[in-house]
Order: sequence, then structure tokens, then C-alpha cells
Amino acid sequence: MEESLTLKKLRERFPASIIDTHSFRGDDTAVVKRVDVVDICRFLKESPDLSYNFLMDLTAVDYLQMNNPPKTERFEVVYHLYSIKYNHRVRIKAPLTEADPTIDSLTPLWAVANWLERECWDMFGIRFDGHPDLKRILLYEQFEGHPLRKDYPLTGRQPLIGPKN
Repeated sequence: MEESLTLKKLRERFPASIIDTHSFRGDDTAVVKRVDVVDICRFLKESPDLSYNFLMDLTAVDYLQMNNPPKTERFEVVYHLYSIKYNHRVRIKAPLTEADPTIDSLTPLWAVANWLERECWDMFGIRFDGHPDLKRILLYEQFEGHPLRKDYPLTGRQPLIGPKN
């Protein structure tokens, strides 16, 4: 099967940044180095023949104890991009280590990244460098931990917040 235009252009433009690529049923996936994620997404958005102008979703995956042997990187940040003009989708994945779960913010490219990155921070504890206001969005500020991490304790109590007098 012939490689898609999107994956071909990514491999040509960022040969040292692409870890892996694959396609399944017309949806392309590129696993990229985290240090280049902003440049790669900017290229995908601004290239006239690609025009991935819509950040559909941003989330993370925690691979703790899921693979045998375990992955060297515990987390992956996953970006789902869509080209309205060409009706194409691409998934960009960026692996992160447990020791340093940080990646650059995409808020300069897409305003919606503000909310999506805050949700990812809140649930997984992924830090987005350069984010204008990285704080919890679903849980209250005093909440301890990040509940979508695989090692989040199933028992225990959270600090209670009462009404302000």
C-alpha cells in the first residue's frame, strides 16, 4: 500500500523527528519526538497541500504495567488533527518519560489547545511548557494526584472543600 501524502511529507521534512508511522483504514499515525511536536504540528497546519487546521482532540495514554516488556516511556500525548479542506485525519503521538512528563504547548497554534491541555494536566499530570494558564479544569485545585494515571490509588480520601463563609 502506498504511503499517504501526509506521512510522506512528514518523513521528508522531519526525518530525524519521526520515530514511527503507520496507517489503518485511512487514518494516519506518526509517533514523533516530543521536542519537535510544535514544529511538526505547525507544518501540518500551515502546509497548503495538507491544511490540518482543526485540533479535534488532545489526550494522553498511561502505559504503566500495560506492556510486556514495558515501554521505556510511560506516557504518550496524542493529538488528533483534521483537515477540513481535504477531509483527512492524522494522529500525532509523542512519548514522554515518567521522570519528565512535559511537552511544549500548542496554544500558539490552536486556541482550543488551552482547554484540552488543561484537561490532560488535570487527569494525567502532563505539563505543557508555555501554556498561558495551566491549572485544573475538571477537578478542584486542592485535589491531590491525577486520577487517570494507572498508579492513582483506588482507595483513600481527598481534601474536602466546604462553602466559604
